[in-house]
Amino acid sequence: MLADVGELRELVEWEAVERFEEGYDVDVEEVKRRARRAKSASELMSIYRALGEAEPRSGYPFREPTELEAIALERPAPPPRLRVDLSPAELEDRLLGAWLGRCAGCMLGKPVEGWSRERIARALKAAGEYPLRGPYFPASAFPGPERERLLPLTREGLRRAERDDDLDYTVLNLTVYEARGPRFRTEDVAEAWLSLLPYHLTYTAERAAYRNLVLGLKPPQTATYLNPYREWIGAQIRADLWGYVSPGDPGRAAELAYRDARLSHTKNGVYGEMLAAAMLALAYAVDSPRKLVEEALKVIPERSRLAEAVRHVLSLHAKGLEWEEAIGEILNRYGQYHPVHTINNAAIVMAALLWGEGDFARTVTYAVTAGLDTDCNGATAGSVVGLMLGARNLPREWVEPLNDRLATALSGVGEVRISELARRTARCVHL
Repeated sequence: MLADVGELRELVEWEAVERFEEGYDVDVEEVKRRARRAKSASELMSIYRALGEAEPRSGYPFREPTELEAIALERPAPPPRLRVDLSPAELEDRLLGAWLGRCAGCMLGKPVEGWSRERIARALKAAGEYPLRGPYFPASAFPGPERERLLPLTREGLRRAERDDDLDYTVLNLTVYEARGPRFRTEDVAEAWLSLLPYHLTYTAERAAYRNLVLGLKPPQTATYLNPYREWIGAQIRADLWGYVSPGDPGRAAELAYRDARLSHTKNGVYGEMLAAAMLALAYAVDSPRKLVEEALKVIPERSRLAEAVRHVLSLHAKGLEWEEAIGEILNRYGQYHPVHTINNAAIVMAALLWGEGDFARTVTYAVTAGLDTDCNGATAGSVVGLMLGARNLPREWVEPLNDRLATALSGVGEVRISELARRTARCVHL
């Protein structure tokens, strides 16, 4: 039980939103009014328990299971495993491209995390650089004291990939895979969290799951108890390693991602990680972003909200819309979701990949300047294109400022060489 009544009230209010989005008959505004009138934790928990008993809403069109066997029944025929024939040197180069691309995309998005598309555009216009022309944001896009704080994340001040949870989880999952191999369990991931992750540097669904672990809960209950963030983007940002170690095999990548995601997420939160992992596995063998998205889509339930969103993005691309028109349509259509939800942010990533057409700079810039969870979206888009291209084909102006260095908050890890992470990952891959 949470001792802080204010925090519990917030969890109950977000649980009402989550239950409504999942298709249950919940009056969100009425629940919020009741929660705000509640004076004690016991009253709030009574409201919370009632939400868990809500009936399904009539006419809700989506089917969104969380158990892996049920997911398999709701998806189309899974994409086949593709042949990947790379020399050890080529494999390491592709993986280095993925790690560098993830770091670069994350650093591009980090100083504007949570900003809207409009706010980003205003900042760039004030700096005389709209649309963004060079690598990373210029310091002049940020005024006064904010500029000094954000200088290490700007074109002028970037000297390494600074610590970010989007990068911490990729490194952490590498340690899990090195220790346990492909048979790792969700419980192994949980143990690594408790050993390596500082609690105060976890957020939303991950923080709720971490708290539940400390309380003694086990997966999958860690994903559901007092965790209204279970369909937000936290699992999707943890997907990359599972794709890295599954060349050409999106089904395998999705299954590994599932084991990780179920610790903290359900439904579309799980699908987001499965989809991203599948794209990365396919990126070894597919050079068309559109085919990449279409094939990866086969690993998630076709009647899910996430699948519907991805299909909508694909349809906009097929119509030949220009980028600005397309992203405006996407943000308008999925604007009801929280800015760090899986569905709206995944739609942005898919759009950036499609309209970026395999160009690294254009892809990560599109992913970030669309707004919302910018560091997450830049990191995922950069990882996919980086893996497709390999390090030798990445633009130097995006790679060199990182100086092959990544800062982490993981216990006993600290700063690491990005090239060493790529070598370690390559050792985990068996072609």
